[in-house]
Amino acid sequence: MAIPDYQTLMLPILKFTGDKREHSSWETIDNLANQFNLTDRERRELLSSGKQAVFNNRVGWARTYMKKAGLIESTRRGYFRITDKGVNVLKQNPPKIDVEFLYKFEEFREFKIFRRERPIRPREIEAESERTPEEALESAYQNLRNELANELLQQIKTSSPSLFEKIVVELLVQMGYGGSRKDAGEAVGKIGDEGIDGIIKEDRLGLDIIYIQAKRWENTVGRPEIQRFAGALQGQRARKGIFITTSNFSREAHDYASSIDSKIVLIDGD
Repeated sequence: MAIPDYQTLMLPILKFTGDKREHSSWETIDNLANQFNLTDRERRELLSSGKQAVFNNRVGWARTYMKKAGLIESTRRGYFRITDKGVNVLKQNPPKIDVEFLYKFEEFREFKIFRRERPIRPREIEAESERTPEEALESAYQNLRNELANELLQQIKTSSPSLFEKIVVELLVQMGYGGSRKDAGEAVGKIGDEGIDGIIKEDRLGLDIIYIQAKRWENTVGRPEIQRFAGALQGQRARKGIFITTSNFSREAHDYASSIDSKIVLIDGD
């Protein structure tokens, strides 16, 4: 089944603590994962930041919100138990506990006022989504990042050849090639065919060289272009190459690059 949202987890958490014993965060996570029959893959699924499991994050926010409402309380780091108020809520046998339900409690309303930094107006109970606040922030950040990346890519496609060359040099230096901007700039800069070519150091010591080809294209780069690039590598006595394009590569191009002896790295517009 799909990973439940954090509001769906609130009532199961409260019921789990209904024995009035102290429970650890990890014990709760494991118990709820079993209740919802989550697969190992669902348990390991990470937030876009890659720093925390989605399910663990949602359990944590559900627990935090109920703690702010006074239904559970922390006993020590990583441990909590149900409060008398929480016991009374369970006795009412609510069909569900969500953010709207928690607004009944003054402690929770004060918590939300503090977070919003303004009073709650009449009938203004925010429509909480299925995502936790952290998930919503990460989603908003990723959307902004994608929009910025698309805008930058469009600017690169319409840039002058000299600016395109500088951008490619900067990219290679940031990836660790070329030693310095000066070294990379001298190695990369043969402009032609809406692209640039050159040979660059693999590292600062210059232990190996890498052949560079960069194309400011709109069309998909296919297998023939990669084949010609592989031939150019042999002509330059180079075993490694980087092919950069502002567009993308066909599946055949990827398959060919992975099947030959020469090591060719493909970098697309994204």
